[in-house]
Amino acid sequence: MNLKVLILIVSIVAIYTAPILGQSNSVVQDSYSIQAHQVPINETIILDGSLSESAWLDATPITNFRQQVPTEGGNTTERTEIRIIYDDNNLYIGAILFDSEPSKILAFQKRWDQSLGADDRFMWILDTFNDGRNAYFFEINPAGLMGDGLITVGQGINISKAWNGIWEANVKVTDIGWIAEIRIPFKTLDFNADQTEWGINFQRTVRRRSEEILWAGWRLNQGLFRPQDSGKLTGLKNLNQGIGLEIKPYSTVKPTRTFSSNGPKNDDFNADAGVDITYSITPSFRTSLSVNTDFAESEVDQRRVNLTRFSLVFPEQRSFFLEGSSVFSFAQSSSVNPFFSRRIGLVNGAPVPILFGARAIGRAGNTNIGFYQIRTAKSDVNEEDFTVARITQNIFKESRIGIIYTRRATLNDEVVPVRETFGTDFEIATSTFMGNKNLQFQLYFVGHTLNDLNDSSEFLDRTARGFRLSFPNFPFYGHTSYREFGTAYNPAVGIAPRNGFRRLQPVIGYTKVLSNHRIIRSLTTEIRYTNFMDMDFKPESIEFIYQPIEIVLESGDAIEFHTGFYSERLTEDFDIQRNGKYIISTGTYKHPFFRTGINSARYRLISTEFSFLREGYWNGTRTEYSGRVTVRPFIGVNITANWSREDIDLDSGSFYADVYRFRGNIDLTPFTSYTSIIQYDNLSRLMGLYQRFHWIITPGTNLYLVYTWNWQELNNRFTPLETSGSIKLSYTHRF
Repeated sequence: MNLKVLILIVSIVAIYTAPILGQSNSVVQDSYSIQAHQVPINETIILDGSLSESAWLDATPITNFRQQVPTEGGNTTERTEIRIIYDDNNLYIGAILFDSEPSKILAFQKRWDQSLGADDRFMWILDTFNDGRNAYFFEINPAGLMGDGLITVGQGINISKAWNGIWEANVKVTDIGWIAEIRIPFKTLDFNADQTEWGINFQRTVRRRSEEILWAGWRLNQGLFRPQDSGKLTGLKNLNQGIGLEIKPYSTVKPTRTFSSNGPKNDDFNADAGVDITYSITPSFRTSLSVNTDFAESEVDQRRVNLTRFSLVFPEQRSFFLEGSSVFSFAQSSSVNPFFSRRIGLVNGAPVPILFGARAIGRAGNTNIGFYQIRTAKSDVNEEDFTVARITQNIFKESRIGIIYTRRATLNDEVVPVRETFGTDFEIATSTFMGNKNLQFQLYFVGHTLNDLNDSSEFLDRTARGFRLSFPNFPFYGHTSYREFGTAYNPAVGIAPRNGFRRLQPVIGYTKVLSNHRIIRSLTTEIRYTNFMDMDFKPESIEFIYQPIEIVLESGDAIEFHTGFYSERLTEDFDIQRNGKYIISTGTYKHPFFRTGINSARYRLISTEFSFLREGYWNGTRTEYSGRVTVRPFIGVNITANWSREDIDLDSGSFYADVYRFRGNIDLTPFTSYTSIIQYDNLSRLMGLYQRFHWIITPGTNLYLVYTWNWQELNNRFTPLETSGSIKLSYTHRF
């Protein structure tokens, strides 16, 4: 399809649908406010899940919840009551989640931060600065699972569940439903002690009915993850945050054994210790020092096979970098990545010890600040210093402007220069476009210095720039983005799997929610067009995807179909397996494709996912199958098996790529969990076993037992390569 024709079509659709989009919803939102009741000085709250103390009885509950789905603004099928009380040191939330059929309450998960897509759940957010910009996120289920995270306002839903606060919850299932009693120490939260009003919101899921219930922000284009749509918590005063000092020492032991094909086994043993010290300079600005940082508890990466021309990007798993990572996000949803934390402490995939790391995260008024200063030990390269600084300024009601700076210096190396990156991004957003619609616009620019003394590239070649216009609403939604990555764009503390391109991508879609249909919940159709061009505007990759329909049933099951075409122009030969066996010659390749997927509701005892893809692949074809089966035989026991196969048929021959992944979780209580992961793929012929036991002795005190074993398949048998273990104990003390 011609690019100009597509742009014309999108423009015509936008013009003719504008009157529809401008219509306001006939349901009017209520005013949402809840008063926090102060606990009498002579009363102690016992966290037993009964809400029997007089402070609870004296607190006025909120009950004005509404459906978000299936019926926007409709009456809820079950009653919900929320009360809030507080003393000098803690905030307490009491929730009575009535259920007319308590035997049908669903709760499979117990492990901290596990996904609750299969369970009944209760979630809430606290916008402690009451500015609609950021919020703390919390969730529980009827089995007592606890989860938390940090929400950052931006394009899309931006929640980091790496943040683990210190808080407690006691949950009981009774003959009237389930009751939750929650205690959150004020020392866990950042806030302005002089401020008596916070933003707050609540959401409840009745899983067997696929019903989402909200207090405030119940419209389909709003929701819990938008703090700007929350209600208000009032009446807070005389809150105690302590002196703001937190000390978290740890100790660890790590035995390792490596195997060689012709030699003896090599054993190694390390014992180590370190400490993280955090101090709040102000109630909203925290500094941290980590000495001899350790990542023994980090989970293993998910195995993937790469049959594309570009590098794979694996997510960060280390808690030191995940905590507060939202502060460093840059031009969200635009994949610029001037800062990618896995460039620190990892060289060619191998871990490098971090000698020390300093971190400062917080805010001063409307200014948000994030800072890292880290030194890594000598490895394949000399010791390195990393500096990352991020500042964003809140402007207007929902907008912001920001800058980012990174620096990477290899010590005592005259060949590698100091590498610096500078960037700025601007985002303007509103929730009142055409009355009650969301509209977001994003603009960014990033550039960096020379990465090599022999690099002769121009500055513009070392930059990335672009914009994104987003319309995230119901029933119509869409976005248009344009980005340019220079031919030499490669930030030293960031990541760019692909550079030397200009990319245009418009997307438009429509979702119809059927409120009163007995079988179908929603129908979605979408058109997506992506055009990658080189820097001279010559097409390199073109992809047109048409989703004629995605059907979500009232049961939670779903089926989707995609079709379209892609075109790829190769300017140099492509070695698919990187071993010289299958070479694709330069030229232009055009092919159609078809993809379908079926997902069963995750709350079932046995839930499944299956997808099928058939497409042209260079000078041949590719057929991809992938499947997942999850079994939940008992509460706290979840067993998942994943398999994917890619059958490749080319002019030069055929091959297939299989990836197997097995994951088992056994969670005896919300504070004890065991995870076992086994992975294998037939191209690398590597099999890995990862096992971790995690015991939260008390909130803030953790014991980890981790064991890994790797094998190589040779001559139809598995030969051991390496086995290692680690025991880590950490303790948190607050002053």
